[in-house]
Amino acid sequence: MITAEQFRTIAFWADELSDDEFERARRGISEKAYPEGSYLWHRGDKVDAWTGVVEGLVKVSTVSKSGKAMTFTGVRTGAWFGEGSVLKDEARQYDVVALRDTRVALMGRATFLWLLDNSVGFNRFLVRQLNERLGQFMALVEYDRTLDAPARVARCLGWLFDPVLYPRTVGSQIEITQEEMGLLCGLSRQKTNEALQILQRKDLIRLEKSGIVAVDPARLMRFGE
Repeated sequence: MITAEQFRTIAFWADELSDDEFERARRGISEKAYPEGSYLWHRGDKVDAWTGVVEGLVKVSTVSKSGKAMTFTGVRTGAWFGEGSVLKDEARQYDVVALRDTRVALMGRATFLWLLDNSVGFNRFLVRQLNERLGQFMALVEYDRTLDAPARVARCLGWLFDPVLYPRTVGSQIEITQEEMGLLCGLSRQKTNEALQILQRKDLIRLEKSGIVAVDPARLMRFGE
C-alpha cells in the first residue's frame, strides 16, 4: 500500500476523487520495479491490475501472425494505461517491455471496478483517457501505412507530450535516448537519428545531451500531413 502523498504524486486523476474514493483507491495500489529490458507482461497474460508508470519508460507492442512487429505506444512517467483490458476482463492483447529501469503502480481490478461503479470523477477521467487513446491508435494505423521515418518519429515524440495523458508534464523536454526513440517508433537507431536531425533542422525539436526538447509539440503531431 502507498501513502496519501505518494498517491497524489503518481496519480494526477486522484484530484478528481472524493475523500472516501481517494482512500479506497490508495489502499488498492501497490508498486513494483522492473529492470531495463524485462517484460512487465506478455501477450496472453491475465489482466488483474491497471497500471501507472511511476518512473521510467515502457513500450506497448505486439507481433502479428505474419511476424510483423508493431509498437502501439510508449508510456512514460505519469501516465496510466491498460484500462481497456481491465474493463473487458480478457487476456492482455500486447506485450509491455521496460525500455529502462522502471517502477510502476498497480491498482487491483476490484478497486478499479469499484471506482468505475461509484466515482463520477473517475469516470470523467476514464472517458477522456479512452478517447485520447482511441485517437492515438487511429493515427497509428494511418502513419504505419503512409508516413515516412521523420513523420513517424515526430508523431511518436508528440504523443509523449500529450496534455491529456500527461497533464502534469512541466516544460517540453523529455529525457530519452535515440535508441529508445527507435524502439518506440519501430525504426533502426540510424534511421531514428536521421529523422531527428531532419526535425531539428526544421526547428521542431532541439537535441540536447539530457534528451529532446519539443519546440512545438502540436506541430510535431501535424508533421508529415
